[in-house]
Amino acid sequence: MRQIQPDLWQTEVENPAPGLFTHAYLLVRDTGNVLFYNTGVDDDIDQMAALGGVAYQFLSHRDELSDTLSVFAERFGAELGGHVAERAEFAEFRVPTVAFDKRETKLGNIEVIPTPGHSPGSTSFLVTSPFGKRYLFTGDTLYMSAEETIETAYFERGSDFDAYLESLNVLRALEPDVVISSATGGNGGYKELVKGEWPQLVERASERLRSRRTIVRAS
Repeated sequence: MRQIQPDLWQTEVENPAPGLFTHAYLLVRDTGNVLFYNTGVDDDIDQMAALGGVAYQFLSHRDELSDTLSVFAERFGAELGGHVAERAEFAEFRVPTVAFDKRETKLGNIEVIPTPGHSPGSTSFLVTSPFGKRYLFTGDTLYMSAEETIETAYFERGSDFDAYLESLNVLRALEPDVVISSATGGNGGYKELVKGEWPQLVERASERLRSRRTIVRAS
């Protein structure tokens, strides 16, 4: 793992499919560390133990499910957070002990923001760090491409176009300092933003999504 913010660590990259790269992120807190997304890298999990373990693991959606969930539960006693819309998929691995179903604040400074579209239970998290920055975890709803642009992960099968656009409107209104995706095109997975940049990035991603959908429907 490497430290990318005073209280945030990024795991080593994993490559679960051609062109797809993933990271998880450990938020270090005095009241219990939170792991966003998922990883199966043993060395990283050992380093998490040295940093105080994992009290909570919050998944952004069903694509992050794997047998590794049991490792965090058995080794650290980690509670698992996931959206109720994907409870059946979660149950094949582990039933969430923290259920997401609405926009609310968890653990004092983690805002849970349902952002369906990529999948029915897609969820984003906005963390207000005591070190002065806001971290926005977008899962696959918005991800960093190989060209380092912010993109959507819409699929004709499995995604909901109208819900996706509504979720992008919700995300556009936020004011993050760092945006952090789960999947990436291979260039790091996170982006530090300058003031005022975020709404424009989301709008461009929305425009590309609308354009791509138009092309698909016309073909």
